[in-house]
Amino acid sequence: MTIPTAPENSQPSAPDENPKSAQNAFDVAVIGGGAGGLAASIALARSLRSVVVIDAGQLRNSSSAHAHNVLGHEGIRPQDLVEKGRAEAEEYGVTVINATVRQAHNLVSEPNPAEAAPRHRFELTTSAGVEIRARRIIIATGLSDELPDIPGLAERWGDTVLHCPYCHGYEVRGQRIGVIGTTAMSYHQAMLFSQLSDRVSFIRHNAPAPDSEQEAMLDTLGIEYIDSTVTEVARTESGTVVSLVAGESAGEASTLAFDALTVGTYGRANAELFSQLGGEVVAHPSGMGTYIPTQMAGQTDVPGVWAVGNSADVSAVVVASTASGVMAGAHVNADLIMERLR
Repeated sequence: MTIPTAPENSQPSAPDENPKSAQNAFDVAVIGGGAGGLAASIALARSLRSVVVIDAGQLRNSSSAHAHNVLGHEGIRPQDLVEKGRAEAEEYGVTVINATVRQAHNLVSEPNPAEAAPRHRFELTTSAGVEIRARRIIIATGLSDELPDIPGLAERWGDTVLHCPYCHGYEVRGQRIGVIGTTAMSYHQAMLFSQLSDRVSFIRHNAPAPDSEQEAMLDTLGIEYIDSTVTEVARTESGTVVSLVAGESAGEASTLAFDALTVGTYGRANAELFSQLGGEVVAHPSGMGTYIPTQMAGQTDVPGVWAVGNSADVSAVVVASTASGVMAGAHVNADLIMERLR
């Protein structure tokens, strides 16, 4: 793969770099080419920054047929949205590498006062065989949804098995909706879906038993409560069928058919790169997953590293990820300017 040289507006390479390495040197390396990463790259490129996006092409929402609440692109296929965003980024001179980052090194993690700090703080080794140097890094690698270990559930994911009422709830309005409980947040999920249908059933599965407030919520909103464990999910002519082990009071197995199922996944941040650079991933207090903790505009505790989208926010939808990318890009640009003033 040939990487183009830095654009004319970039500053000359510092003495720590030879001419060959300077060709693969950028102001900012964005890891992940989804909505957040591409938005960050465009914001930076419009400020005349040299940017490389390293992307493995693994969209979190690739199993969904449509993306919603995307102003001006309502119902667009997630893949089409990313393709449009990538084309826009490349028009501004952003370099895109189809690869993963295998290793990341901080070149100034142990500065020597007697030596000048290298101009490019980070070195990245990619699966494409290209080594990249960057002054700043934006992590936009998203998260991985971990589903409950229920046979047949993963096969329906993105089709009749959903999780977000704002992303896909409208499409199942008025239908028979089953909510599979996984954590205490599942009760909140059932509450939101009750706005979209009066035929919502909450299957406790491995969620904690409802407290008095949750019981009152279920009763007030007319949500059927089923104290049982789901053993299997299957697609039949009558709908999406769940096999249940009935609660102690029922004492027998049963099956129920729904038009759609919703389940709360465990969203684990794809943060191996952040950990390699010395960062620490934390668990979300809701129990929904893990994330990279950030400060203003996505800045992390690791100097020179920002995180956007689902990497830093387990609940971020497409437009929220996009917005976080724009803000991080602007913040990184300002940080690079301030570096010249120090």
